Amino acid sequence: MAGQAVRMAKTGFAGFPRAAMEFFKGLERNNRREWFQPRKQIYDELVKAPMADLIRALTAEMMRFAPDYVTEPEKAIYRIYRDTRFSEDKTPYKTHVAAVFPRRGLAKHGGGGLYFSVSAKEIEVAGGVYMPGPEQLLAVRSHIAGHEAEFRKITGSRSLKSLMGELQGEQLSRVPKGFACDHPAADLLRYKQWLYWVMLEPGLATTPKLLPEVRKRFEVLMPLIEFLNAPLVRAARKPVARI
Repeated sequence: MAGQAVRMAKTGFAGFPRAAMEFFKGLERNNRREWFQPRKQIYDELVKAPMADLIRALTAEMMRFAPDYVTEPEKAIYRIYRDTRFSEDKTPYKTHVAAVFPRRGLAKHGGGGLYFSVSAKEIEVAGGVYMPGPEQLLAVRSHIAGHEAEFRKITGSRSLKSLMGELQGEQLSRVPKGFACDHPAADLLRYKQWLYWVMLEPGLATTPKLLPEVRKRFEVLMPLIEFLNAPLVRAARKPVARI
C-alpha cells in the first residue's frame, strides 16, 4: 500500500478514461439491472479501478495535511447500488462514483469528513459534518458556543470562501434548547449540519487537473474539519467507566 501510494504520488493521476463518462451517460438512460449486469466489468475496469488509483494518489498527498483522514480505496469508495427501501425513486444504481474520508476513530458520517464524487454531469467536492447523532450534534454546538471567534475566523477565511463558497447545511428556525437566544453564536448554533460543497466542471474528470483541484479543496477544508471534530475526538478518547 505505501509503495503504491508513493508511485501514484510521483506519477499523479491522468484522469478517468472518457469511456467512463460514456458509461455513466448510458447508465442514466438505462438505469436497470438488465443493462448494468452485462456491463459490470466495464464499470469495474473503467470507473472503479481509476477511482481507486485517484484515491491512492490523493491520500499520498493527504499524508502531509490530513494523515488521520487517509482511507484505503476499498473503504472510501461508496457502492454503486442505491438503497431504495425508503425512496420513491426505485432506480437501482447511482450515476456517479463517490468516496468519503472520515476521521480515524470517528463514525463514518457522525463526525467531520471529506467527500468527492464524479459523474458525467458534475464533480462535487465537500467537507464538514453531515449526519451527526444527538450527542455529536450537542458536542459540536457546545464547542462552537465556547469558541465562536475561532470558528468565525475559520469560516471567514478568504481561501476557504474562494475555493468552497459559504457555510451551508440544514438549520433550525430557532436557537436550539439549552443555548441563550442572544448568544453571540446564535446564528451558527441553529445549524444541524456544518457543510461546504462546490460543483466543478465535469470536463475535469478526464484530465490530470482533477487530482490537484480536489486536493487543494480538501486542504483548505482541514481547519474547519479539525475544529468540528475536536470535541468528538476528545469524547472518543475518554475511557469507558466500568461498573
